[in-house]
Amino acid sequence: MAAAYTQSARAVMELFNIELTDIPDWNCCGATEYLSINRLAHYALSARNLALVPQGHSQVITSCSLCFSNLRRTDKVMHEHPDINEAVNDALAEGGLHYNPGVLRIRHFLDIFLNDVGVDALFTKVTTSLSNLRIAPFYGCMLTRPGDGFDHPEHPTSMDRILTALGATVAEFSMKSNCCGGHMPHIKAITAYELLRRILKSAQKSGADAIAVLCPVCQINLDAYQDDVNKHFNTHFNIPVLFFTQLMGLAFGLDPLVLGIGKEIVSAEPVLTKMKVGRPETKEPKKRMRTKNE
Repeated sequence: MAAAYTQSARAVMELFNIELTDIPDWNCCGATEYLSINRLAHYALSARNLALVPQGHSQVITSCSLCFSNLRRTDKVMHEHPDINEAVNDALAEGGLHYNPGVLRIRHFLDIFLNDVGVDALFTKVTTSLSNLRIAPFYGCMLTRPGDGFDHPEHPTSMDRILTALGATVAEFSMKSNCCGGHMPHIKAITAYELLRRILKSAQKSGADAIAVLCPVCQINLDAYQDDVNKHFNTHFNIPVLFFTQLMGLAFGLDPLVLGIGKEIVSAEPVLTKMKVGRPETKEPKKRMRTKNE
């Protein structure tokens, strides 16, 4: 569901000669709920990914806020609690694996672009300024909490700084670090719709042309459930929700199709129009074959 994130992140990283190596046979990090169901299994799931990192690599980069939080937590807990470290490695040993906590640095794409590439280098790559756009940056609740990461836990500004370097006007967005509901749409939809309504209302009030996100869960919730929110509350939200890497790619002059533009549910066409960028070409849908009984 977040193929556009992968496409755009890789395309932008290539511009800065950043080479990525996929973790072989990686597995789900355990999301968030699993921690409250089976703590050892949760840590073992995350630790398995870290144990599979090829030798010679010192950093793990994630695009998902949940994965970022879980991998960091697992590494920290194993490092600080020898009993958990031993139990997790006993579990990993069943698959012929072992992980030494503290040897890897776990980071998010946003951190890489801001602190390794830097806003000055980002600015030099801009060919199509985002100056006609007002963007509401949505960080969600997981990336900066707990507050020992690379940005402020309550008032993050990392994405703001990147969007500003690309020429965009950053909207005053009071809900930028609130929760999107996570998996709540599958558990209690009405509660999820209210959480999403608050975020969308804040973005709309700010006059944002689009919401920029950095987590695939946040993107799918704010994008895919806008219509459900509108039906439930009789609202009329129609705000494109794009990954910040897609906006970076547009500013750098990359083809919208390469960046996964067009995969979103709420169309990003108004954003492209304001930027005077051509609409991405899409293939005609295949016609359904009729059966003999039709």
